[in-house]
Amino acid sequence: MPILDIKHVTTYHYNRPVSFGEHRMMLFPRDDGDQKVLGCTLEITPKPVRLEWSRDIFGNHVATAQFDDRADKLSIVSKVRLNHAPAKFRGMDIDYSARRYPFAYSVDYWCDLNRYIQPPSARRELDSWTAAFFRNDKSVDLYELLVGMTETIKQTIRHISRHEEGIQDPVQTLTLGSGSCRDVAVLMITALRSRGIAARFVSGYVHLVDDDAGEEDEEDDIVGGNTHAWVQVYVPGPGWIDFDPAAGTTGNQNLIRVATVQHPREAIPLQGTWYGSPSDHLAMNVAVRVRGVDSADTQSR
Repeated sequence: MPILDIKHVTTYHYNRPVSFGEHRMMLFPRDDGDQKVLGCTLEITPKPVRLEWSRDIFGNHVATAQFDDRADKLSIVSKVRLNHAPAKFRGMDIDYSARRYPFAYSVDYWCDLNRYIQPPSARRELDSWTAAFFRNDKSVDLYELLVGMTETIKQTIRHISRHEEGIQDPVQTLTLGSGSCRDVAVLMITALRSRGIAARFVSGYVHLVDDDAGEEDEEDDIVGGNTHAWVQVYVPGPGWIDFDPAAGTTGNQNLIRVATVQHPREAIPLQGTWYGSPSDHLAMNVAVRVRGVDSADTQSR
């Protein structure tokens, strides 16, 4: 398995010391079959008086920090070393009973999958867009359907960086012809759920190949990675498979999962409160680096 080092730095700046309420963090990758955390640290300044770890209902790692000290800067630095096994999705891996859509999930999995299938209210624009993939409700090869939808979103929806909070409505994404990674992920999830296919939202990191970054980068110089959002679809046979409609790719290559959830609001990497006047807040900076580790470096630690 390739080994990756992940460094995620979030810094809040204020023009005078402020006090901090509880902060909830989802920064550490999941322990899944194709990725395993080898080591991790979480450095927070000012140091919290209490730091607690838990798992949410989806099995994601959650850290909760509480503070006493006031400060004009809050810094949160997450460092993780991860074993990562890239895997491809092949049509032959799909259970024979599900190789063509429509298909039915086994009753043994229904309770676990039901939350990821509940369709949204009917919307003509979305149904019209999905009709071509589902060949107007005729039988269609499931592998071709999923890969084709992923690639079509990449080719027809312009990927943009959108800093506003929240998610665009899928119909708005179609109308604008543009959206962030989380917007196109929700578009694909909504389209699949509307047709009875289990899909969930994934947040995490994408590895942008740039392994020349130094070990002691300053936060503004961290390169080689980014936070990202994509989709997982439950496919009978191989199970949960990653699809990245923002990149038009299938499989977990260069994708590191931190949280898998039903709705994007359940996967916010960092949220918390602070006490002061609105003018006290100056800026928030986020930087991510994901770099490969060679065997010699691995053995020396």
